[in-house]
Formats: sequence, C-alpha cells, structure tokens
Amino acid sequence: MTTRLYTNPIHLEHLTPEGHPERPERLRALEKALERELFDDLDRVLSPQADESTVLLVHSEDHLAKVRKAIPEEGMAHIDADTTASPKSMTAALTAVGGALAGVDSVFRGEADNVFVAARPPGHHAEKNKAMGFCFFNQAAIAARYAQQTHGAERIAIVDWDVHHGNGTQDIFWDDASVLYCSTHQMPLFPGTGAKDEVGAGNIFNAPLSAQSSGSLFREAFRSRILPALENMRPDMIIISAGFDAHYRDPLAEINLTEDDFDWATGKLMDIAQRCCDNRLVSLLEGGYDLVGLAESGASHINRLMRG
Repeated sequence: MTTRLYTNPIHLEHLTPEGHPERPERLRALEKALERELFDDLDRVLSPQADESTVLLVHSEDHLAKVRKAIPEEGMAHIDADTTASPKSMTAALTAVGGALAGVDSVFRGEADNVFVAARPPGHHAEKNKAMGFCFFNQAAIAARYAQQTHGAERIAIVDWDVHHGNGTQDIFWDDASVLYCSTHQMPLFPGTGAKDEVGAGNIFNAPLSAQSSGSLFREAFRSRILPALENMRPDMIIISAGFDAHYRDPLAEINLTEDDFDWATGKLMDIAQRCCDNRLVSLLEGGYDLVGLAESGASHINRLMRG
C-alpha cells in the first residue's frame, strides 16, 4: 500500500492570536509523531499552491474577493470572531487547496493508493459564500468537484468525522446527488447544523452523537448510517474530512474517542475504497486541538493508511 503525504511549511505561517486553538503547533506536533521509524516509507511530497480559480469550483467570486480583502499586510485581522487572517494566510489556504488537488491527481494517476494532506487552515466549515469556523476555503468540496471535472469521476463520497459538523460541505452539496456527504459529530455543538433530518437531495447522511459518547457509539453510527450509504453509492473516490477533535483529550468537545477508533474507521473506509474505487482515498486534516490527541490519532490514521 503506497501512502503519500502532502504538506508545506507555509502552513506554519498562517498565524492566529495567542491562545487560539487552531495554531501552528498543531502541525508541528503531527510532524514530530511522523518522525518515528514506523513512517520511514511514507512518500512525502511538498504541497503546491493552487490557483485562485480552483476556489471557484465551489465558492462564489464574491467569497473569494472577501477573503482576499480580509488578508492584512501586517499583524492579524478577524474575518469573524473565531477566524483570523495574517499576511501569509491566503497563501497557506491556497496551498491547503493545492495539496488536496495534488492528492486527487495522485490517486487517479496511480502514483499512490491513498493520500493524507497535513494542512491548515482547515476547510469544512467554509460555505459557498462564507468563511467561518477557522476555515477559508473548503478543501474537501473543491477536491470533490475537481475529481469530477478533471478525472471524470461521477460519484464522490465525503466522510467527515470531525467532532464539529461540516456545515460548509453540506451547504455546498445540499442539492447535488453526485456527492455523498456523511458526518459523525457532536450535537448540540458549533456550528449547530447536522441533524438526522437534514438530508439534502437524499445525499446527506448525518449521524449526530451526544456529549460523552464513547467509541462504541461512534462505531455504531458508522455501521448503521455511514457505511451502508457508502456501499449503496459505490463512489469513484472517498475523501475524508479527518478532524481528530472527537478524541477524549480535546478541549473543544466532549466525545471520547481514542486512537483505536480512528484506526478502525480508517480501515472500514479503506475496505470500501478497495472494493469500489481501486483504493482511491484522500484524507484531509481538519480539526484536532489537543496536541497529544491530534499527534497520536493522526499518526494512527496515517499508519493504517500505510499498512492497509
């Protein structure tokens, strides 16, 4: 099993205020975990910067213009109460998109069986016309549309296990049955979306979890709602919005997953990718704000991608 890692030092230059949970140390913690001998065979590639035009695959020109305008020449600026921009934030966000698109190219060209993109800022809260929740552009959504337009994929599945519901991805594909969106998340919690009765065009499968839910409840949500939806669709590629903030150590939520739960979920999605789409799976880092929980869970996820 060939696993490719895309990342870029520019992601460390997207700066946030002191004490902000979405901080450069997140990537440094994951990078440290990947220094172990276990990851010697990981194919490490520098993420390219995407052209701004790729953002328009799912976002409006007005959205792109508003983000561009929000980038300060120096210091920091607030897009909203939670989402901060610094001088290199636009470059970092476009490189997060670039890594996702390069990952799509890699799996469709057979250069890798699967891909993990270690990038920030995250993306799944970014709606068609709105940056929010630490997110500027929706990398998972852009990657899905890019796979369809560039590689002729007909059906794309996005599985989001970040503890916060991916309102942006749901918003973008609400009436598009060619993209399946499946999410486990804590509810109630930011951003307030993600109820079971939010079904879009029959392509939205939410599996909300109550606070203090255990790994067994997470796995049951996967078995009962997410895996059957994937089996029914038989996608041409799977994209994971891989947030690790459902880990029991995370300070922003109250779900009690461990590294073993992320390993298990990764394996289940790999099984479907093997049967349905020639292993094509691209995983994108979303949340995860406890540095130990993020590093260990991310490493477990990547190790499972590598070992099959």
